[in-house]
Amino acid sequence: MAFSLLDSVKNYFHSDFISKAAGLLGENNVAVSKAVNAGIPAILAGIIGNAQADGGSNLLNAAKQAAASGMPEAPENLFSGAGSSLLSTGSSFITSIFGNNSGVIGNLISNFSGIKSSTATTIMSAIAPIALGFIGREATSNNLSASGLTNWLGSQKQDIMNALPAGFTLPTLGKTMRPADTTYNASLPPTEKSGTNWLLWLLIAIVLIALLWYLMRGCNKNVPPPPPPPDTTNVVKPDTTTTVVMPPARESLKVKLPDGTELDAWKGGIEDKLVAFLNDPNSQPGKDVWFDFDDLNFETGSAKITPESQKQINNIAAILKAYPKVKIKIGGYTDKTGDSTANMKLSTDRAKSTSDAIKAAGAKGAQLLGGEGYGSMYAKAAADASDEERKMDRHISVSVREK
Repeated sequence: MAFSLLDSVKNYFHSDFISKAAGLLGENNVAVSKAVNAGIPAILAGIIGNAQADGGSNLLNAAKQAAASGMPEAPENLFSGAGSSLLSTGSSFITSIFGNNSGVIGNLISNFSGIKSSTATTIMSAIAPIALGFIGREATSNNLSASGLTNWLGSQKQDIMNALPAGFTLPTLGKTMRPADTTYNASLPPTEKSGTNWLLWLLIAIVLIALLWYLMRGCNKNVPPPPPPPDTTNVVKPDTTTTVVMPPARESLKVKLPDGTELDAWKGGIEDKLVAFLNDPNSQPGKDVWFDFDDLNFETGSAKITPESQKQINNIAAILKAYPKVKIKIGGYTDKTGDSTANMKLSTDRAKSTSDAIKAAGAKGAQLLGGEGYGSMYAKAAADASDEERKMDRHISVSVREK
């Protein structure tokens, strides 16, 4: 079959879709186009992984259902009328394809294209049912069996993997696709839960990890996306300890704010660098402008900030009060040790906890753009590297988005 799945799906999302999606979602056309071009091969790679994991039987059923339900004549119609139900159903496909790693894929697309995470989720939800619809049409017109479909998708794999942007390293797939997750019927049947045999789940996890290695070994695009540049060596350990590692012999100083407030801080610490940045008329805010906390601790394994950390929380709140035009976002990061899903959740919880604490300390809510966790997505050191190497990957940071 001389049929390119990748090209067919890409051709469907033409300029009219890009323009309408950008307008409705509050993004620019270029960013949405980048997100679509990244999302299509990422989702197709996930679909191939599911097919090869379970032999293609569940995927075959889901794809035929998608094709039979009908795709809108124009993709921009996904945002209105009958197409809107197709769009809402797409989120269940994403969960079926990637499981708990759905958020990781969304963050990869968001960071690559510069769109909001919520926009990335919407775009993924638009791509998934369309991709499945094309697969279903091809399977139906060629009378493919489950194994035939899996073999055909395997022949498409290299083309799809080559289309992934540089830096995309897909996480281990969360689960194989289930029919209950992929029906368009509004009255979805309840999803049956699997047994609790831990050994079975362990074997499944090993198979999925091996599958991901197989998918990725032919692809040279495995360099992780560049993280927002860290500003200090201050770190938070998310998995085993929550003590911030402090450089020796630090020099204290007074940081003066425009409203006359003086903050007790460290030379070269977050308060010192942040205020210097805000006072510099030539400095420009943006998604790549980050400052690391250097005196922020959490209780072990939780997002509860320790009492001694309140001083720095109060200092950041005071800075926001003194610079009322400033808007910031909090980011959480971990190293590569431990479970990636657990690390993502912990980093997210800690970022949100920090943002909430700053607001509670008196900062205006409008100045805080929330907290987002990135887990080990941007970690550079290997999981088996020394703690000295890995500590650079563990931190909570402030991003200045407006000043």
